[in-house]
Amino acid sequence: MDNFTYSYPTKVYFGEGAASQALSRELKNVKGKVMLAYGGGSIKANGIYDEIKNLLAQAGKEVIDFSGIMSNPTYAKAQEGAGLAKENNVGFIIAAGGGSVIDCCKVISAQAMLDEDIFDMEYVSGKFPDGGIPVGAVVTASGTGAEMNAGAVITVEDKKWKGPIFGTAPSFAALDPAYTASVPRMQVLSGAFDTLSHAMETYLGNSDEDNVSDDVALAIMRNTVVNMRRLLTDINDMQARGNLMWDSAMAENGILKAGRLTDFQAHQIEHQLGAYTDCNHGQGLAVIHPAYYRHILKDADKKFTRLAKTVFNADTAEAGIDALENFIKECGLPTRLKELKSTAEITPELLRKVADTCNIIKCNPRELDRDEIYEILLECM
Repeated sequence: MDNFTYSYPTKVYFGEGAASQALSRELKNVKGKVMLAYGGGSIKANGIYDEIKNLLAQAGKEVIDFSGIMSNPTYAKAQEGAGLAKENNVGFIIAAGGGSVIDCCKVISAQAMLDEDIFDMEYVSGKFPDGGIPVGAVVTASGTGAEMNAGAVITVEDKKWKGPIFGTAPSFAALDPAYTASVPRMQVLSGAFDTLSHAMETYLGNSDEDNVSDDVALAIMRNTVVNMRRLLTDINDMQARGNLMWDSAMAENGILKAGRLTDFQAHQIEHQLGAYTDCNHGQGLAVIHPAYYRHILKDADKKFTRLAKTVFNADTAEAGIDALENFIKECGLPTRLKELKSTAEITPELLRKVADTCNIIKCNPRELDRDEIYEILLECM
């Protein structure tokens, strides 16, 4: 393993009543107004909004609502939130939602404390924020692991770009599986596949033999598959949902990445596909992964073989990728780009643009070129 320094930035409250426990403890020393950020109306319909507002009222906090954070959050929305936070002297942000809400709030937090544009700061000047308004995450849809780190995936619409912007890691996260009860079946499975993707892509990065990070990544993959299958039998299995929430957190809290370079090329392809189509992230990953893995199979045959045996009880690397594709079908997730709900028609011409603008990872099993990325996307049609 390579040398590394590991720090765990997020305090986790897990299980029944996690939000109540977290907010009652963590807000005692908060000064100023609290921004409550969320997406559409689901947290109002399922009662989570009222529960959080009551807890904030009990803590004597003045609350500023920031709603309407969309899936695939936009840079414009993050800037709107940062402006609202500045205008109201917000001292703490609660992100109540899934990865999109949490990611947006991480950028809001940092941007609200900056005098310069955060995108230009990171991608033109090569600098990163060193502080922000404290953030707490109340997770209502799991899979992204967004609550465990400072990275946010944001769409810059005018640039046709979707990628990472680094903001502020949540100081705490409340993980109560009951808070996911109203999430639609396909969204739950899509999120869980994102978790599986995180573990697979981390595992396929550069690492030496017999290292603990590989072993833990394989355990997370296997547990994710087991609990996704439990949900196929009973989508209301709260124990399985809880296991998947922790799988999601474990896949993105830095433990699997310690001492290694990671892959994440499939994520980069899907992110840029999302910039052009606004497709569901987990479902886009489900379409891309088997095709991508068949392209790099011979470059990481030993790792693919171990993954096949450990996660899917398959004998060979090739059989493992087949098993992954069959598992995707078993879950009812899309296997072709035409099956994705998209705001744009997915054509070869559009896919060429995706390939030509996609971020290329330098440390995956084999660095791809743009023509091969285009070939992979065409195979997914």
